[in-house]
Amino acid sequence: MLATELQVDSPLDVYRPRPARVIDVERLTPLENRFRLEWPDGRSLGHAPGQFVQVSMLGVGECPISICSSPTRSEYFELTVRRVGAVTSAIHQIEKGDLIGIRGPLGRGFDIERFVGRDIVIVAGGCALAPARSLIQYIMDERPRFGEFHLLYGARSPEELLFRDEIVTWERDESVSCHVTVDRAAGSWKGNVGVVTTLFGRLPKFDKPNTRAVVIGPPVMFKFVVMELLARGIPQKQIYCSLERRMKCGIGKCGHCQVNHLYACQDGPVFNLAELTNVREAIE
Repeated sequence: MLATELQVDSPLDVYRPRPARVIDVERLTPLENRFRLEWPDGRSLGHAPGQFVQVSMLGVGECPISICSSPTRSEYFELTVRRVGAVTSAIHQIEKGDLIGIRGPLGRGFDIERFVGRDIVIVAGGCALAPARSLIQYIMDERPRFGEFHLLYGARSPEELLFRDEIVTWERDESVSCHVTVDRAAGSWKGNVGVVTTLFGRLPKFDKPNTRAVVIGPPVMFKFVVMELLARGIPQKQIYCSLERRMKCGIGKCGHCQVNHLYACQDGPVFNLAELTNVREAIE
């Protein structure tokens, strides 16, 4: 199961996996583990927030996984993996010190320069806090370069919340307005109960020309979050969506992630909403 014999001819070769070493594993929920990795030669991954990698398990297969750490933390990169099938189950068996095959980074991430100096609103749902975390960390690490920062996060239940320690830190940090909700309360949960759009009432009025919004989550969430943003006067060209749906090969060959003429793995996964206006099934 270890990727000990994986080799490539060039560090720029994204079509063949390279071995990365696991330096830390953390259980986040019963289904999600966070893996911290590094290249054996010490290079940085060189990704942009919003990009992903293909993770290979020899003898099992490969799958696309979002990068959940910021490029500002270049000595390592992190992946959060939800156990849902054969490949992800195999990934959950790896331990600290093991090697795993990685190719990438792949796809189109967020153009950070379009966010500099702007007020930022990030709306994340469920396990999509993982890809959102790459952008969140970047903004927090480079905080003086951005305006107001608002983060809305919703999960189905308290047990499914990701990065709980970090959420507590964000909620206490005066430089970010962080609000969390769950669809169903359980146990000792005393926070908001309801879908993520119920949190919009906690936000101040937006400086419309200066605000950039990011939406990452399950497909059912997009339509309603986008409606809330548009109702508050945020133009389509200032809203960015990450459509991480049905991706498989990562290089536009299998057609799995095709949405009309677009491929989520190559044209995205990050899209400006204005690009998707006339693309049927992109935002349902």
